[in-house]
Amino acid sequence: MQTQKAEQLHIRTSQFQKSKLAEAARVKNMNVSQFVLQASLEAADTILADQTRIVLSQDAFAEFCRLLDEPPAVLPKLKEQLAKGTVFK
Repeated sequence: MQTQKAEQLHIRTSQFQKSKLAEAARVKNMNVSQFVLQASLEAADTILADQTRIVLSQDAFAEFCRLLDEPPAVLPKLKEQLAKGTVFK
């Protein structure tokens, strides 16, 4: 998806870090901004995927669905505690 770029992102870096980024950008035939943006977005996708998606085998998925369809377990101590009401009034 191509969108107009209107926002700016400024970061501080050491000379060593900037040189390393510039070298990596050259290897990828990109400028530093393109390289940093692409690498950052790839990292963001990975982090978000780890936090929002669950990957299961077919068997594990079937077990997961079976457990979701089961009625909830009765937990007598929890039921008793909830019946006491709240301490926040």
